[in-house]
Amino acid sequence: MTVWDRPEPPTRPVPLDRQRIVATAIALADEGGLEAVSLRKVAARLNAGPMRLYGYISTKQELFDLMVDEVHAEIVPEDQPGDWREALRILAHRTRQAALRHEWLADLLGGRPTLGPNGLAVTEATLAALDGLADIDTVMRAVETVSAYFTGAIRREIANLRAERATGLSKREWQRASGPHVTRILATGRFPALAKAVYDGTDVDAEASFATGLDWVLDAVAAKLTRPPA
Repeated sequence: MTVWDRPEPPTRPVPLDRQRIVATAIALADEGGLEAVSLRKVAARLNAGPMRLYGYISTKQELFDLMVDEVHAEIVPEDQPGDWREALRILAHRTRQAALRHEWLADLLGGRPTLGPNGLAVTEATLAALDGLADIDTVMRAVETVSAYFTGAIRREIANLRAERATGLSKREWQRASGPHVTRILATGRFPALAKAVYDGTDVDAEASFATGLDWVLDAVAAKLTRPPA
């Protein structure tokens, strides 16, 4: 029986339910990442005994599943656009925005699909956007392709944010600190393509890079979608 099917224990003298447990776990993760989350730490924040939580959640993985599903409520679109590209674009950007609010989400994106109600609602919205545009296998590959792009892009962006905090250097400061070494290496002439990228490339922010890459992926998906005969 999954955590989604298992009923909560009867009401106890001290108020406690899965919603409070999950909200507390998310607060801990927002403060210190997933390593700051455990059933014992959640129980301590709630002033409850750790064993009480096991009546509601059996494992840390179940807790993570519930946390991810709760954040998926922030991703579910308010309306379903008629245009499939706009629908997938909105879902991708809402996922990125949720991950920027809850950086730990980047560590749990991908892998097996989430089976909670909000996660299923996001999946339904994604599939519904492409419904009728191609056979189901093509639709599934399209969904996987778009998901793979924004998952990877989000993880890279979060990794950069974490590096800034760990080093105390912004992107610009890191570039300036690394500049002399990079200049010496490029001066050897061994990396002409890299030199062209460094000296001639345009530096864009993470949001612009995300949006551009997403549009390119959607262009590629569009080339594979063909409406089936009536």
